[in-house]
Amino acid sequence: MTFKGTTYKRCTCTQPGTKKQLGSHCPKLKRANGMWSSNHGTWSYQAELPKRHDGTRRTRRRHGFASQTDAQDQLDKIADLVALGERRGDTALATIGDLIDNRLRTGEPFPTPEEVAKQLDAGNASLGAMPTVGEWLTSWITTRRKIREGTRISYQFHITNWLIPHLGHYRLDALTVDHIARMFDAMAERNDTISAAKESDDPDVRESVHGLRLISAATMQRYRATLRAAFNAAIRAQKITFNPAAYVELPSGRRPKALLWTPDRVERWQRTGQKPSRVMVWTPEQIGRFLDQAEGHPYYALFHLIAYRGLRRGEACGLPWWNIDLPSRSITISTAIVQLGWKAEFGEPKSEASGRIIALDEATTLVLRRQKKHQNELRAAAGAAWVEHELVCTERDGSPLHPAKLTDAFHAIADAAELPPVRLHDLRHGAATLMLAAGADLKVVQELLGHSTIAVTADTYAHVLPELARETAEAAASIVPRNQRRNRPTAA
Repeated sequence: MTFKGTTYKRCTCTQPGTKKQLGSHCPKLKRANGMWSSNHGTWSYQAELPKRHDGTRRTRRRHGFASQTDAQDQLDKIADLVALGERRGDTALATIGDLIDNRLRTGEPFPTPEEVAKQLDAGNASLGAMPTVGEWLTSWITTRRKIREGTRISYQFHITNWLIPHLGHYRLDALTVDHIARMFDAMAERNDTISAAKESDDPDVRESVHGLRLISAATMQRYRATLRAAFNAAIRAQKITFNPAAYVELPSGRRPKALLWTPDRVERWQRTGQKPSRVMVWTPEQIGRFLDQAEGHPYYALFHLIAYRGLRRGEACGLPWWNIDLPSRSITISTAIVQLGWKAEFGEPKSEASGRIIALDEATTLVLRRQKKHQNELRAAAGAAWVEHELVCTERDGSPLHPAKLTDAFHAIADAAELPPVRLHDLRHGAATLMLAAGADLKVVQELLGHSTIAVTADTYAHVLPELARETAEAAASIVPRNQRRNRPTAA
């Protein structure tokens, strides 16, 4: 066969009304001079793989490459393997097609033609030996494409510090639940050793564990989550049929419950300086005070979107105008600005559920219209110095807003309004608070916030809902006029 492969560019813009993705037909993909736009869309490729052993065709497409060069590089590697198969005959060609198809499905890197030739010469008809856990984890984290960089860093830390040292030497298909359980037992023993040393009367012993932190139950859960994700990928690659990490029992690592800043809690915080929970939520009245204080601030539109529509910080900073449909009053979340350390870069939303379409209320639509007008004034004032990124809120020259600056401005405004402390991320909880107060069910709140499951929403807001219900009931009762004298109890 003659290998066929092409590269092309596409994006996730949608047609107004139908919401059908424009894909490679979006007019923003090219500049006025016909050249490709450097800041819109991503590159993809299409490859015609060798036919299966039964003669059926298989066409494969992959998306999300940052440049045409990256996409073409993948095509070139496929072409080199196909060329090897053509020299070896139809059977080897179909087998190499199976290998390419499998690597595309799992995200593992392609082997070199030389490596494949050696396996064929050795009579390895399947072209795939069973890897060790360490080899699989290394390959998985290196080649996994659809993952946020912050998540990748966390996975890599888990793999390097505990998973490979304790489990890496086992064959992938030989790993058992007991093997993994023993690794977590080692974590618990380490915790016991550190705790005992910190309580020792010997200052040298205490100094020996200075700076060492215990591994919490929640952190152990995250280690197991990393293993589960890696082994699920191995199941999809047909390396194994059973995920042992799914059956390891660990202490519960529950997320902290969100609590409402009720008057009693505010009074106690003012008196002691202690927050009742790590996750605190403002009441609707407190949200209103914050937004009143923020009115006129350069970042007001983003604060309003977070408070009313529940955007995450990175989603707000990375929101482009082409994802906002003001006539139909909706926004599409498909991009975000991700902060890694101090470095900030464009990326994808936190998870698949985070990519969502959010309806806009009339007040938020008006805020966005005003922001667009204000930004046009900034663009005119900047002239040639304006850097066009098509973002809703930017620096005065049009360059992207660093997420940390939004956080700093948030705390300054909250302090000026004399509000009890919450994180900027907790302002996002304000959207849930307002919806719950208005009677929305948890499923609607889950979809608004882009939570992966309704369990996350329920765990977070289980304590907020009854408190809001009581406040709503009291507010409703207080507006009913009553004759107090007639309602006094009669004497017996």
